Amino acid sequence: ACTNATSSTTAQAPPPPAALRDPNIRALIDDYDRFFADSMQLTQTPGAAVVIVKDSTIIFQRGYGVKRAGSADSVDANTVFRIGSLSKGFAGVLTGILVQEGKLRWDDRVVRYVPEFALSSPGQTRDISLAHLLSHTTGLPYHAYTNMIEAGYDLRDIAAMFGRLPLHGKAGEIYSYQNAAFSLAGEAIRVATGKTYPQTLTEKIFRPAGMTNASADWISIRRNQNKAMPHNFTYAGWIPDTITTRFYNAAPAGGVNASINDMGQWLRVLLGHRTDIVSESTLNEVFRPVVRTYK
Repeated sequence: ACTNATSSTTAQAPPPPAALRDPNIRALIDDYDRFFADSMQLTQTPGAAVVIVKDSTIIFQRGYGVKRAGSADSVDANTVFRIGSLSKGFAGVLTGILVQEGKLRWDDRVVRYVPEFALSSPGQTRDISLAHLLSHTTGLPYHAYTNMIEAGYDLRDIAAMFGRLPLHGKAGEIYSYQNAAFSLAGEAIRVATGKTYPQTLTEKIFRPAGMTNASADWISIRRNQNKAMPHNFTYAGWIPDTITTRFYNAAPAGGVNASINDMGQWLRVLLGHRTDIVSESTLNEVFRPVVRTYK
């Protein structure tokens, strides 16, 4: 056998997505890119990242600024950020997937999975379901014991202390934003699956969605060399801080780490383009309105 070294084929670049062949969309993206870069400069924000998904396609993805103020280490599409309360969306969809698989039910009572859970009303304690946790309608006051999460208390210990607090409403009637109560859904997931919340999240969402930089624990982000640092705003400007273990004890509420590349894949899941991960009917149930967040 011989090889003809003089003949070769030139690799053809894949055509751009259909949306990017629309000059109006390209103009919109260019305008938004300039707007975002200008806003970064105006606010002196150290670093950020943006992704835009149209239909099922990522049509724009870019990192801006630096990972740490005062450095020259640029944010890129794989730079991992702590995404804070955007983590809550993963908990809702993950619960929906497990309901879809028959491992959980929306109306499962919390005490079934967390026997320590107690409200000041024994009857309401028995009534609270996973759906109440995930819709912030347990009747607990706003941000009940978030300070204890930040202090590093175990969720089950916090669950036993809710009974000390006055209730602000009956189950399912009043929206009151939570972190500690919300995160008890992760305890239900652990009991139902026999795996930790981060393990189940990785198995059911991160890995199949192609979210290769995503995690839900402190060790993973501590070891990652491509991460954005938190910052505090002072009279001298933005000052870099350290990534602490806060909220990794309440990962469903605020413990997800992800890059903008990951979040683009997550948007595709939420928009219904990954029915191999979560069905359309489950997404409809997850997004179904259940309570007014205002009067």
